[in-house]
Amino acid sequence: MIEQFNLDIQLVFAILNGKVSAAINRKLLRNFRQSGLEITPEQWTVLICLWKKDGVTQQELCKATFKDKPSITRLLDNMERQHLVVRISDSKDRRINLIHLTKDGKRLETQASVIANQTLREALEGVSTEDLNVGQALLWKIFANTKD
Repeated sequence: MIEQFNLDIQLVFAILNGKVSAAINRKLLRNFRQSGLEITPEQWTVLICLWKKDGVTQQELCKATFKDKPSITRLLDNMERQHLVVRISDSKDRRINLIHLTKDGKRLETQASVIANQTLREALEGVSTEDLNVGQALLWKIFANTKD
């Protein structure tokens, strides 16, 4: 069936396997660093979730960021060392940690959002709204076909 599309299979797998996201992440990291922000794109995804809803469980962060538990644990360890988040045991179930933003973590929201939006504008330069909509729909279909 794939033959009917006359695709460069190596290119398709490179794109779908993260080549584009890796390039955007590198650019975002560079833009954060140039602006004096010492956060990574992975930390940014966690921060976005917490800016929307503070005090969530690690499991909720796993689902929202599409990361596994060891990856989130490592990220949160680093973010705690940077004083961006703090883990607080749930009063109802001490086995559960709720992740809260610190003052430093909250303070990053405006500056980091401006930088991320700038990075996205740079990445989408020359891409029409129509192309973006088609691409988004395509990626959602592929994601739905392949998610566990």
